[in-house]
Amino acid sequence: MRLLSAVMLSIAPTSSMSFAPMRAPAPKMQMQAKDLPGVTGPFGFFDPLGFAKDLSTNELMLRRESELAHGRVAMVGALGFLIQEAFNPLFPEIDGPAINQLSQLTETSNGKLAFAVMGIAIASAELARARFGWIDPKDLVEGGGRLQEGYTPGDLGFDPLGMKPKDAAGLLQMQNKEINNGRLAMLAVAGMVGQELTTQQPLFGA
Repeated sequence: MRLLSAVMLSIAPTSSMSFAPMRAPAPKMQMQAKDLPGVTGPFGFFDPLGFAKDLSTNELMLRRESELAHGRVAMVGALGFLIQEAFNPLFPEIDGPAINQLSQLTETSNGKLAFAVMGIAIASAELARARFGWIDPKDLVEGGGRLQEGYTPGDLGFDPLGMKPKDAAGLLQMQNKEINNGRLAMLAVAGMVGQELTTQQPLFGA
């Protein structure tokens, strides 16, 4: 019987045997910052201070997630500076430089309610983003990443206007545009805030 069992095991397809030795998974290729979207002319790959040097793939993806999130907020913020100072129909009593307008909001009749609604909306958006792409804190493992396996930084599945290209070349082009405009917006917002803190005047005068 032992001989018969040995013969049967030797001819059985190993792929159907749950106790067959598993082949070790191929090691994942180390992701490099120079291979990510955003490496465009005229500088190409630009990292003079070495922020992306010697990062693991997990660390690199986390920094790209952070860069995209801050870039998107900065793009909305830069637009907000320009619009809020020129057009403010809901709270006409608020004026002056945009950096001071949030504190003025709480002093208006409906300002505290508006502030609360805004805070809830921001918190809800951030929680939704965290639940979509981030690992639950209780499931974190030592040495592992904080982003979910297979999650592409910045890809939240939110595309109500269907603007995301279907082809790889078009997608890369749009990703390059988004991240480069986000980087420009972060610099622009820093400049706007610095100017208004120094002058205490709106961007284009009173």
